[in-house]
Amino acid sequence: MTRLNRILPVAVGVLAAYELLLGLWMLFAPRSFYDQIAGFGAYPPHFIRDNATWQIALGATLFAAVTKASWRVPLLALATLQGGLHSINHWIDVDNASTLGVGLFDAISLTVLTLVTAAMWRAAADVPEREAVP
Repeated sequence: MTRLNRILPVAVGVLAAYELLLGLWMLFAPRSFYDQIAGFGAYPPHFIRDNATWQIALGATLFAAVTKASWRVPLLALATLQGGLHSINHWIDVDNASTLGVGLFDAISLTVLTLVTAAMWRAAADVPEREAVP
């Protein structure tokens, strides 16, 4: 077993936990989520909870991908695409956040997360299926 085969399921699990915890925060405490990192325009509790459903679904399926190696490439591709689009949106609106600092933090952190997810996607695609840890 290669080092990558040992690390990749753990990395997918960490990404899954991040997505799931973010979604649960959005679902159960939309005001707190808005006040801390989503201060763009008027407070939209319904819209935040709608977005939470995406985060929770992605987190849950990524957790399944920890043990289902065949799920990793398509889910990481999806997460990379969504993260890239989300990052672009934040760069477009960087000066519309509650403060410029918050806008820059959001845009930069989303971009870094997207790059890390893209690296995971590439790594998962490079692992031959017969060698992938379940």
